[in-house]
Amino acid sequence: MRTITLVTQKGGTGKTTLATSLAVAAIETGETVALFDLDLQKSSVGWGDKREKAKVRAEKGGDTDLAAKLGGPHIQQFPLNRLAEMPTLLKGLKGFSLVILDTPGADTTATHIAMDAATLCLVPMRPTRIEAEAVLPTVQALMRGKNPFAFILNQCSTIPNNNRAGEMAAGLRTMGVLADPLICQRADYQDAYAVGLGVTEYATKGKAAEEIRALWRSVDELAKAPAATTTNKAVGF
Repeated sequence: MRTITLVTQKGGTGKTTLATSLAVAAIETGETVALFDLDLQKSSVGWGDKREKAKVRAEKGGDTDLAAKLGGPHIQQFPLNRLAEMPTLLKGLKGFSLVILDTPGADTTATHIAMDAATLCLVPMRPTRIEAEAVLPTVQALMRGKNPFAFILNQCSTIPNNNRAGEMAAGLRTMGVLADPLICQRADYQDAYAVGLGVTEYATKGKAAEEIRALWRSVDELAKAPAATTTNKAVGF
């Protein structure tokens, strides 16, 4: 079983939207997924509640195929009074091939324990200098702990000839720690989250769905060989 932790000690980077859509994309490739919410705001749990309601509607409407699809991932709030036991509790899980941990956008005990429990940490960030500076404490903590990690460039502009994301991506790729592709700022992501769906379910053939499928393939490969994503280089943007 592998554990993917989405982490950055800053809010607004899209961790939960990525976590939920990645969970669904992973299920579509045959993974059995548990998604644990470590944030007191319970955004992933809220998404799961919407998903359960959609499942009930599908069952009542006789759409058994849709109801079955909405049966996963398993979603719950991680018991915050048992954080110290996280490694043991995760190892004891049965019936799952993948665990995704959605952490708070702050420097907390939960964040650090989740980083240490991960096969691979994903660090979402937007392609701005302010964001790059804000994410430095997270990256430094990951390096100190020798935790395998990869960046995700999220909410990138779709405006033609806007090179900001490409320039930042080029810098991150020289460090070998960027998961592909760039994730653009598209309405499908928020619209899917709002109704308890992954973006690959909400708009199956949309550009956002293509991005998330490609991102899951990249993350899947990185998590199979996490040592390749670590670096001792200084981080600069």
